[in-house]
Amino acid sequence: MTFTLMGIPGLESQHLWLSVPFCSMFLAILTGNGSILFLLATEPTLHSQMYLLLALLMVADLISTLAVMPKLLCLFWFNDWDIAANACFTQMFFIHGSSVVRSALLVFMVFDRFVAMCEPLRYNIILNHSLVGHLRLLALAKGVILILPMPLLLQRLTFCHTAISHTYCDHMAMVKMACNHNRPNRIYGFFMILLVVGLDLLLIGFSYALILQAVVHATCKALNTCSAHLFFILVTYVHALFSSITHHIGHDISPHTHILLANLYLLLPSMLNPIIYGIKMKEIQVKRLCRGIA
Repeated sequence: MTFTLMGIPGLESQHLWLSVPFCSMFLAILTGNGSILFLLATEPTLHSQMYLLLALLMVADLISTLAVMPKLLCLFWFNDWDIAANACFTQMFFIHGSSVVRSALLVFMVFDRFVAMCEPLRYNIILNHSLVGHLRLLALAKGVILILPMPLLLQRLTFCHTAISHTYCDHMAMVKMACNHNRPNRIYGFFMILLVVGLDLLLIGFSYALILQAVVHATCKALNTCSAHLFFILVTYVHALFSSITHHIGHDISPHTHILLANLYLLLPSMLNPIIYGIKMKEIQVKRLCRGIA
């Protein structure tokens, strides 16, 4: 079976113009994340626990971007609408799986900040390389285990039509195309929202409450170590919550608005990630300066 990606309904005539900002974001994501990853890989002084998590976060950003953008640009530039069923399910797995991995890493990174600020003398003992390695494997396992049932559940459905009103193979967009019993798919999608977005946000909020309690008498410099992570959390989860809610109750929102926001949810954090951490992390700034002088 072959599905048809409709792009952005209502803005079909603007696809060529829309490709310009999307292509610019694509290049910015590849350049920014690739540069930071190269720097983290080549500088031994940046092989700390925090940066090992940051490296995997950027890999997840690159995977989600590469899963979306090539087909999206082919759609915009060459009107290449068709996508095979297996390719569609694979794209869905990597898009949603990388989002789950990203969410798990944000939880682990705020735990890293909690240990760094509340137990600075025991930081290297608590967050040793073995623990960080296990956390990275846990994030990958979470993405695979939670997302793998999505394409498997979709394969059992019968689709009344094969035109996907989206720029990529989104899970809920495909569930709505089914003409037979799709309640398990809807329940699982809602379960994923609660488990990934809801639970991870709860853990992050609880961790930051403990951090604020511990550093309430500290200087602004101490709080500044968390500002980059806080900003990235806001960018990531505000879009995620809005996109998920509109799938279930946002019936009055126009399709092109929802699809544009869904694409921004996937691409904007990946584009801002290297900017946020590249500016805030002093070690990266120092290494960039030294490379420029050399």
